[in-house]
Amino acid sequence: MAAQRRRPTQVDIARRLGISQATVSLVVSGGPASFQVADETRRAVLEAAAELGYTVNAAARSLKGGRNRLLGLYTFEPVFPVDRRDFYFPFLLGVEEETAACGYDLLLFSSATARGDRSIYASGGNRLKVADGCVLLGRHIDRAELAELVREDFPFVFIGRREVPGRELSYVAPDNVGATRDTVRSLAGLGHRQLAYLKMAEDQEPTRDRAAGFRQGIADAGIGEDEVLVHAMDDPAAITGGLLQEWLADGITALLVEPSEDDAAIAAVERAAAEAGIRIPEDVSVALLGDPPLSESTRDWTRYTPPREQMAREAVRLLLELLDDEEGRPRQLLVDCRPIAGETVAGPSAGRPS
Repeated sequence: MAAQRRRPTQVDIARRLGISQATVSLVVSGGPASFQVADETRRAVLEAAAELGYTVNAAARSLKGGRNRLLGLYTFEPVFPVDRRDFYFPFLLGVEEETAACGYDLLLFSSATARGDRSIYASGGNRLKVADGCVLLGRHIDRAELAELVREDFPFVFIGRREVPGRELSYVAPDNVGATRDTVRSLAGLGHRQLAYLKMAEDQEPTRDRAAGFRQGIADAGIGEDEVLVHAMDDPAAITGGLLQEWLADGITALLVEPSEDDAAIAAVERAAAEAGIRIPEDVSVALLGDPPLSESTRDWTRYTPPREQMAREAVRLLLELLDDEEGRPRQLLVDCRPIAGETVAGPSAGRPS
């Protein structure tokens, strides 16, 4: 029996014309927002749709509750930040601007209960359903709620890689594996062979990705496991001057520090170095595995930075692709991070303090 021909999609139209799927969606929706598209482009989209045999699947659209051209933004964090230095500000900016560019309105969900905790299902039902789909973000997530969203076939894209057992999620995430691997390679290229990796103690996906990148990096550089120290930070304040002195006495020449959304970890390292009279980078090099907002330090830290605003824009685009995919197949995108040379890494010092 001959294989059934796949139905053409909006993605097929976009590829044929070399335009974005969001533009195709605007045209074929037929609503007032379609007139935001230039006449020539709109005609080309309609002609390509006819040639490919594209038709709107009314049944699938009905099953998903129809379209009201509203996208949601939900964060598991307690507040929506407004400070431009905040870790989440570029994400919010990117989501808002890309949603508007695609001809949708944006709803911000708080879903906070009287007790101050946050839940998508606080009222017993999915509060996000008033939107066609939703972009989610936040570090302290409720995985059971993510699993329920998948079970309901509610379209969402997470900013950041997230895993739920037995479920496949759509996400846009920084390539922490590749960025951490490249940081290790760079340090090894300067002559550093004995490294200390200060990782977050909680077992979140970004931490696991950085740990995988660290292992790849030392393997690529030919550094043995016995030449590195992996230190889990339950409390950044536990990083003391005495501890740094012990590590340097054991031959450590470079620290790789995993930050959270704030600068508590790197601030603790900087205070400990000052306490022990250890100079950065003359006595020990320090590289950040990320780019947290730095409130206390004025140093130009060697680090890599994820393109947060770009990730947010890509999340909106993936969400629109999900809405137009009748099978609802998950989409996952890793985005390259940009290395920042900074001033806190140098070659190993032969004259470290005792």
